[in-house]
Amino acid sequence: MSHNTFGHLFRVTTWGESHGPAIGCVVDGCPPLIPLTEADIQGFMEKRKPGQSKYTTQRREPDEVKILSGVMIDEDGVQKTTGTPISLMVENTDQRSKDYSEIKDRYRPGHADYTYDAKYGIRDYRGGGRSSARETAMRVAAGAVARKVLPQVTIRAALVQVGPHKINRDNWDWSEVDNNPFFCPDREAAAFWADYLDGIRKAGSSVGAVIEVIAEGVPVGLGAPIYGKLDTELTAGLMSINAVKGVEIGNGFDAAALTGEDNADEMRIGEDGKPLFLSNNSGGILGGISNGDPIVARFAVKPTSSILTERKSVTRQGQEVDVMTKGRHDPCVGIRAVPVGEAMVACVLADHLLRHRGQVG
Repeated sequence: MSHNTFGHLFRVTTWGESHGPAIGCVVDGCPPLIPLTEADIQGFMEKRKPGQSKYTTQRREPDEVKILSGVMIDEDGVQKTTGTPISLMVENTDQRSKDYSEIKDRYRPGHADYTYDAKYGIRDYRGGGRSSARETAMRVAAGAVARKVLPQVTIRAALVQVGPHKINRDNWDWSEVDNNPFFCPDREAAAFWADYLDGIRKAGSSVGAVIEVIAEGVPVGLGAPIYGKLDTELTAGLMSINAVKGVEIGNGFDAAALTGEDNADEMRIGEDGKPLFLSNNSGGILGGISNGDPIVARFAVKPTSSILTERKSVTRQGQEVDVMTKGRHDPCVGIRAVPVGEAMVACVLADHLLRHRGQVG
C-alpha cells in the first residue's frame, strides 16, 4: 500500500495497524536545535486517546509515545532535534481482535471493507487496520512536533455541531473547551449534548459532527497561488482524516449565498501601518496565500459506521447477509477528531512555513 506520507519539506509517514503490536510515524524535515521531549508530545496524545469518557470508544490505550530517533541531549542537558528523521512509536495494549471475528468475511456498510478488498485482495478485518481511526494517534504526535516549528502560531479546535445540534456562537468561550468531554466552547450546548449522546450510545447508534479549527498568528505569505494553495493543502490534510466527508475554509459553502459586497473583506490601515481586514470571510487565505488573519477551517465527520443495528450487506463470497458490528466504538467519533484536526493544520502550516522560507528567505 502506497501513499502513507504527506507533506513536502515537513514530511510525515505513519505506519502500523489498529490491532498490530504498535503504531508509529516518522517526521522528516524538522529543523535542528528545537527542544523536544516525550512530554512535549504526550499532552496532545492525552486529548485524543480513547476511553476518556462514556461518549468515546471504551478501548483503553495509554498512548504513551516514545521518541526513537532524531533527538540528542546537548551540552546544557537539553534534548533537541538533530535535523534527522524523528521516529515516534506508540504500543497497542488493548486490542480485542476476537470482537471482529464474526465480520471476517462480511463487509460492514459504511466502512472501507469492500473497497480495500476490491483494491488489494486482502483486508485487515481486526478493527479496520490502516482505515481505523487508531492511525490518527500518530498524526497527533507529528502535529506536536509541527507546533514546535510554529512557536508563534496558536492552533485551537472545537466541536461546533453534534448530529443536527449546533452551538450558539454567542456563547463561544475557549476556556470551556477543556471543561467538558466534547471540546465544546458553549457550556449550554455541551450540557445538551451529554444527554443527547447518552441516548445515542445506549441505542447502539452513532451521529456525525462538525469541528472548527482556528490558527492565529500565521504570518502573511504562506502558500502558492496555483498548485500549492494553502487552502488546497489544508483541505486535503483535513479530508484525509478517517470519516471526514466535507471541509470548508472561511465562509465555505455559505459564501455561495452572499453578494460580492457582503463577502468582500474590506481593508483599512492598522495602527502598525499594515493592512487591516475588517472581516474574515476568506478564513485567512486569499488566492491560496495566507493574509495574516486567523485561518478558519471546518470539517464534517460522518457517523461511526460500526453500530448495533443490523444493516443489509454482502460477504466476500457473494452472499447477502445482515451485519451488526460488535466491539467498542465511538457513538460520535467526531469528538476525538478535534485534536486530530489541530494536528493536521499544524503539519500543513509547518510544511508551508519551511517552503516559504526556502523560496523567499
